[in-house]
Amino acid sequence: MAVIVQKYGGSSLADIDKIKKVASIIAEVKKSGYDVAVVVSAMGKTTDSLISTAKSLSSDPPTREIDMLLSTGERISMSLLCIALNDLGIKAISLTGSQAGIITNDRHTDARVIEVRPFRVQDELENGKVVVIGGFQGVSYRRDITTLGRGGSDTSAVAMAAALNAERCEIYSDIDGVYSADPSILKSAKHLPEISYQQMQEMSISGAKVLNAQAVQFAKEAKISIYARSTFNPGKETIVRLLKAEVPTGVIAVVHESDIVKVSLTLDDNNTLEDLLLYLDLHQIQIREINYHRNEVTKSDIKISFVVSVKNIIGWDKRKEELIKKYNNDIHFIKDLGAVSLIGEGLNRDNSILNETLKLIRANKITIYGITTTTFRLSILIDKKLIEPCLKLCHKKWIEESIEIPSNV
Repeated sequence: MAVIVQKYGGSSLADIDKIKKVASIIAEVKKSGYDVAVVVSAMGKTTDSLISTAKSLSSDPPTREIDMLLSTGERISMSLLCIALNDLGIKAISLTGSQAGIITNDRHTDARVIEVRPFRVQDELENGKVVVIGGFQGVSYRRDITTLGRGGSDTSAVAMAAALNAERCEIYSDIDGVYSADPSILKSAKHLPEISYQQMQEMSISGAKVLNAQAVQFAKEAKISIYARSTFNPGKETIVRLLKAEVPTGVIAVVHESDIVKVSLTLDDNNTLEDLLLYLDLHQIQIREINYHRNEVTKSDIKISFVVSVKNIIGWDKRKEELIKKYNNDIHFIKDLGAVSLIGEGLNRDNSILNETLKLIRANKITIYGITTTTFRLSILIDKKLIEPCLKLCHKKWIEESIEIPSNV
């Protein structure tokens, strides 16, 4: 029997009535002749509440204990959903990430799935049950509970779909797919019926919340299509899949990310880049857009800069204090930054899109703190208070219509 893997986000499971509705949706799919494995997130804002509780006890809580704490949210969701399904006459069983065979590395709060052994899931499916799996969590090779970072339930779902050789993976949330911008900010945002894996990955990395970047990577490697849908407003959807190579399409979306810090520092023989990277990795701080420059006169001092998305880093203030103590006056932080990113294909084929975007931003007196370009993404680092106006300008320019750029700019 063909398998469908579904994932339901926290907004879809926010209260008892919604859980009952989700159970009825799953029941219909099961009755139509499919085996169904379901991955769930924690109810509503449960994860945020648990993190807040932990921070009220410590500004730098141990990440292992954070994982143990956060994993409880999904256990509540999966148990309640199974109770609702059984009440509808659908046999269902709940499994934690570890019981479902999701094996990760030993990195707490931001683990990576290294293997899925779905034997228990397969056994329960063969017994005619709907299997409800706690998303966002797994077990390390040391048998510790781990969590997969923000949006990790997407990764759980796609990794399980690949392991089960599922027909497709359906991701349900309160948004009916992927848009050319955040529709809660821009009413003119356009729905995208389909998008390539690479474009979706770049959107996720750059702040779009519809899908997790690691989940898209799993789907790309396993050649599994992802169907992003709304739980309670069916109709439209976005299919993430391999698209045929065509002439570069230009800009298809404009996304944003806030709470970015830019770090700049000078290194010498006593403080190497390798030492810095080891420290950052030890504390699970992911960095992006690293720039490296050696002084050609002294042949010794090395200046580097990078950006950090601090929104979901637990204990960032403590890490910042430690870095200042280690590097003294040689390290500088620019906080309260954000990024607006153009997503598409062939964006660095020439300088035309970058040049026109810079003209637009300068014409509106927006200071730029950094620029990054790839063939799929062009990111501009700015003051986070200016994200919304910059987002609207870029979306109007590249998605909606052409804007006249003053000739004297």
